[in-house]
Amino acid sequence: MRNAAGLPTVVIVGRPNVGKSTLFNAILGQRKAITGDEPGITRDRIVGQASYRRRRFILIDTGGIVPEDQDFIPAQILKQARVALEDAAQIIYLIDGRTEITGADRDLARILHRLGKPVVLAVNKIDDPKREILTSGFHDLGFKRVLSVSAEHKLGIHDLLEEITAGFPSAEAPPPESETAEPESAAEAAAKRPIRVSIIGRPNVGKSTLLNAILGSERAIVSPIAGTTRDSVDESHTVDGREYVFVDTAGIRRKGKTRLMAEKLSVVMARRHIRMAHVALLVLDATEGPVSSDATIGGYAHEEGRALVICVNKWDLLDDSKRKEYEQAVRDQFKFLDYAPIVFLSARNKQGLKSLFRQIAKCWDASNRRVTTGELNRFLDQLKLERDRRIFFITQPSIRPPTFVLFMDRAEPLHFSTERQFVNRIRKHFGFDGTPIVIKVKARH
Repeated sequence: MRNAAGLPTVVIVGRPNVGKSTLFNAILGQRKAITGDEPGITRDRIVGQASYRRRRFILIDTGGIVPEDQDFIPAQILKQARVALEDAAQIIYLIDGRTEITGADRDLARILHRLGKPVVLAVNKIDDPKREILTSGFHDLGFKRVLSVSAEHKLGIHDLLEEITAGFPSAEAPPPESETAEPESAAEAAAKRPIRVSIIGRPNVGKSTLLNAILGSERAIVSPIAGTTRDSVDESHTVDGREYVFVDTAGIRRKGKTRLMAEKLSVVMARRHIRMAHVALLVLDATEGPVSSDATIGGYAHEEGRALVICVNKWDLLDDSKRKEYEQAVRDQFKFLDYAPIVFLSARNKQGLKSLFRQIAKCWDASNRRVTTGELNRFLDQLKLERDRRIFFITQPSIRPPTFVLFMDRAEPLHFSTERQFVNRIRKHFGFDGTPIVIKVKARH
């Protein structure tokens, strides 16, 4: 089976704590899934794009499967895995080579046999040639292709990739660019690039529900248990011809509230995804109101220079006549995010999504906007700032975030109130809504 990108899909499945996420990271060549000794770290299915000998494919890491477990989260993990397996071109069934075959291993093997998909049984944690003899015992599970690997030490990975990608098409080299073709502008390049959107916020404010509402499917596990999402879940989605990549991150808690190793790593990964995003969606719980920890998380996006949309979720539970009052409360709590648009929505009822997409596109365009030096200096003629300071010249050297350099009589920073006034004027004049603006001062000489 192939996905929207036209690439074959490879799915890694197995019981909890057999090393699926370690193998996933080893194949991708980067740390995308959280790994550790704690069982059940991965819950949602994690997706990445990999390549071996120019054979490109989509790789999916699933949560640890316990077929007969009726608890809510294990049952949802199995449900997520079944969705991934339906579209799989190849399946890697990973098993712990240091333990004997369990009843759960046999139950999962029966499920895979019924699917009728190509399966490679990868016996993990075989990091010593003397241990390879242990692999033979796993033929009892009824799979023809059995390979030994050590995901942690990256042993046997090439043999595994050669086996699963043998029938995949090889990517062709891109055609040479025409010498007469004109190079595309930064704005044209930005219009073609997928907009990477990180969904951020405290635990249990509805981030995963929002992702599922946007995609129109149960892509992320949703439960009333705070901290259900651990790994970041990313998914492509196209609206009105524009491609978006949404990343549902783990809920960010204060340091003192984060105890488990998996939770600490998930917060680190969430902040990393803020840094990698083009636009951040700060999700608030309307029933709780804006709180200081919401402002702290918004501050992470602001410090990284990311465009930002404030999403007030669960608005269906409040009286709509209080919208202006609530918006003022948000502005009072987040004074430094006065540029961020506010969208009131209900992820559960899929209300407000059209407005959300309009604001995301608007913020993305603003963060990529570049103003010519001529326009900036004509704008300068209208400005009146500090009496004892003089701006000779303005230029914009970079975007995302839009950055302006002021050449002045001396290289001292502007007073806070003066800089704020300048930023507000330039934002209003050139339409830089939804994105932070950086101001730098240099002496003219």
